[in-house]
Amino acid sequence: MGFGDLRAASGLKVLNGFLSERSYIEGYVPSQADVAVFDSLSGAPPADLVHALRWYHHILSYSQRSSLPGVKKPLGQYGPPGLADTTSGSAPSAAKEEDDDIDLFGSDEEEDEEAERLKEERLAQYAAKKSKKPTIIAKSSLLLDVKPWDDETDMKQLEALVRSISMEGLLWGQCECLTYIHTYIHTYIHTYIHTYIHTYIHSTG
Repeated sequence: MGFGDLRAASGLKVLNGFLSERSYIEGYVPSQADVAVFDSLSGAPPADLVHALRWYHHILSYSQRSSLPGVKKPLGQYGPPGLADTTSGSAPSAAKEEDDDIDLFGSDEEEDEEAERLKEERLAQYAAKKSKKPTIIAKSSLLLDVKPWDDETDMKQLEALVRSISMEGLLWGQCECLTYIHTYIHTYIHTYIHTYIHTYIHSTG
């Protein structure tokens, strides 16, 4: 028994003729007999061998062929009588079985790892971009009410003395003198202090 050389065109023709009268190598369900013959092929039969090609794709659809029933026997125990098996390297190919088990759509674990890597890259890019962005400095606006000692106080000199106060972040603004009853003058001076400067103002009675 045998198919001749299943890696040659002549052996594939024998297999095609054998399968023209049956669905499987042995019996009425796929078994280890089909797996033994399938593993001996170098690839799919040509399109003109319709019976062998139909059988090949049917067996290929089983991802766990090792779970099919039966016991795998040598190729010489399958096929039509009167022919011997001459297939070279007919032992099952482990590499072929591994290829058949490849998930063409990828695994969830690989997708999760890729998503986590992209997330870490985007967070790093965001942190780097944020570190280069200039810090917005807010400022506070204060209105100082400067009262003279009496009506003879030189208000210009008083303003100059107030403006002589200097410190980092302190900017003096507009000055306005207002006259009240009996020429009592108040000086209002606007000042702007940046929020990172701590300013303490002590008032005396």
